[in-house]
Amino acid sequence: MSDDLEPISPREAVDLYVAHRELEVSKKTLQNHKYRLDSFVEWCEEADLENLNDLTGRDLHRFRVWRQQDVNLVTLRGQLATLRVFLEFCASIDAVEQGMRERVKLPEVDRGEEARDAMLDQDRAHAILSYLERYKRASREHVIVAILWHTGIRLGGLRAIDLDDYEPDDQCVWLRHRPKMETPLKNKEPAERPLALDDYYCDVVDEYIRFHRHDVVDEHGREPLITSDRGRLSSGQIRSTVYQLTQPCLYDDCPHDRDPEDCEARFYGHYSECPSSLSPHTIRRGSITYQLREDVPEEIVSDRCDVSSEILDHHYDRRTDREKMEQRRKFIADL
Repeated sequence: MSDDLEPISPREAVDLYVAHRELEVSKKTLQNHKYRLDSFVEWCEEADLENLNDLTGRDLHRFRVWRQQDVNLVTLRGQLATLRVFLEFCASIDAVEQGMRERVKLPEVDRGEEARDAMLDQDRAHAILSYLERYKRASREHVIVAILWHTGIRLGGLRAIDLDDYEPDDQCVWLRHRPKMETPLKNKEPAERPLALDDYYCDVVDEYIRFHRHDVVDEHGREPLITSDRGRLSSGQIRSTVYQLTQPCLYDDCPHDRDPEDCEARFYGHYSECPSSLSPHTIRRGSITYQLREDVPEEIVSDRCDVSSEILDHHYDRRTDREKMEQRRKFIADL
């Protein structure tokens, strides 16, 4: 530890950092940073690290190992990127040694490996929806992410929805299998079902229909719910929209040390080149996991999302064994 450092607790340092960034970033971004750094403070308390002056590169590695037990690789990378920015600030106020930022090693994300397990987690989903609510409320982009997250349906299901499939009075939307008109459902007729929507999501869809939906028909004479000015949105257009909206720099700092103004991934046709961008299927996986974590019974999630119990457990449920245990505890506490 350098003699030039001034003693400070991790919590006090985080508080100073949050106050420092308050005028520079949005309220939501500030909340995200505080949430991420709270986990670092929690680790410091568990490790009995009371003075940030004593922080070492080995400590940072231990924190990374501790944190990666509970989050996926993309989320871990984002949290460590925020930690790097925080440590740069700490160095400027003589709380840690200069260069401590560089000791935080960001994990490399292999897109092939990521695709198998990646999901849009709750915090990131809510950050995206908050951004859309504030800057693009009831836009086509807002409706795409809102419905995918709220219902957990597949991309093909979203694309298949017609204007008449939405029933605002009953607050639901129907999924219907129409293969002859190029909007099949993966599991065909058995997958046809109504999906309940809550008040907020109905308000968003209602406003989209009134003000932003193009009044068009597709090549089969049907009125799609999600439209371009030429008709029904293609699968590729929906996928591209999701890639764009899951780029962290849209609502937070870039976790890859890139300048958003110069990053090629910010331009149409290149959205998927951002290492942190996600596919529509990761929204489905994240939505299903979120519903399970909120104690929605597995059989209800299975019916709502059109997925068997076996597939649900093997491919979609990303709860840890400890999370499952704690949820079971709620039901046996009074036995």
